[in-house]
Amino acid sequence: MDKRLHNHTTALPLRTTIQMIASELKLTPATVSRALNNHPRISAETKQLVNETAERLQYKRNRIALSLRTGKSHTIGVILPSISMNFFGSIVHGIELLASEYGYHTLIYQSEETTDLEIKAIEAFMGARVDGILASLAKGTTDFSHYVDLQKKHIPLVLFDRSNDSLHIPSVVIDDRKGGYLATKHLIDQGYRAIAHLAGPGHFQTFRNRLEGYKDALRESELPFSSDYVFTGDLSIASGRDAADYFLGLHQPPDAVFAVEDFSALGLVKRCKERGIQIPEEMGIIGFANEGFDEHITPTLSSMDQQTVQMGREAFKMLLTLIENRKADHHPELPKIILDPVPVFRESSTRMKTNLSTAPNHPTRTKAVTDQTNIHSI
Repeated sequence: MDKRLHNHTTALPLRTTIQMIASELKLTPATVSRALNNHPRISAETKQLVNETAERLQYKRNRIALSLRTGKSHTIGVILPSISMNFFGSIVHGIELLASEYGYHTLIYQSEETTDLEIKAIEAFMGARVDGILASLAKGTTDFSHYVDLQKKHIPLVLFDRSNDSLHIPSVVIDDRKGGYLATKHLIDQGYRAIAHLAGPGHFQTFRNRLEGYKDALRESELPFSSDYVFTGDLSIASGRDAADYFLGLHQPPDAVFAVEDFSALGLVKRCKERGIQIPEEMGIIGFANEGFDEHITPTLSSMDQQTVQMGREAFKMLLTLIENRKADHHPELPKIILDPVPVFRESSTRMKTNLSTAPNHPTRTKAVTDQTNIHSI
């Protein structure tokens, strides 16, 4: 043997095992394994001690072996309509915060608002043997058969934000009807009387509910509803600009607009400013979602916060329940979780400056609906 080669050869380091951690801590390997897998019967103190020791000894889990042993990959798939929206990014943050606590990894797939990419996402996730899927429907999806197929195959599935009650799939959503009502009621309280609505695609129950909330507030204040004051957009800045041109071209233009989401509202603001319309003096505008740009434009944009981090956490908790009961004889009837919207009133809709308010630390409030119906009839 070449002595030079021999002298420069070093032994490979031993791979840390569960048995080595157990020996270090004078625990049984079973206890260490349960602690690493966040077993509820292991105390928090023991879990912390085991995880700190595992990190110090550079223990790496053999995820393939774990998958073969438990029948779980400890990976979930998340289908998002778009990653360009802070709204969906915040939901993913909520999902991953809780998923990591339970030892789960997340795979993200962007549908770009198309059905074809939703289907490809599901195929990719099935190939990766994910334990379950979280999804928010693409605006282009009107045929839900790919989700129905998942149900038939007993793949754990939870919808968030955008759902459809006809699917009878567990979901976590915001109270969209209440949000539409609160947004419109705020405009009425600010003295606006000719209030229009920039609506979303009609096949989405989410946007239909916001429209109904708008109508509720008009009805309560005995203000007339006119279909001329409803413009259906496609959830884009461009459709907001188009809506502004339409509303301002009416014989009697509105003095305020409730937009179904913030990108459309941003388009409204931009076009009104281009046409010399003073906001909020001549036109009040409020959106929905509380996107990150809302407080950085001029004027700052009023909106409805959707408790996105909490939505992500609740969606993962619901999915985890389905995963853990997948092979059980009894499958729990999971409710629809409905989160309360939180109004965030800024300059774009507030004529009375003393009423400006935000709710950064608003307490989380949820409603559980067990019959898969909205809390309001449509």
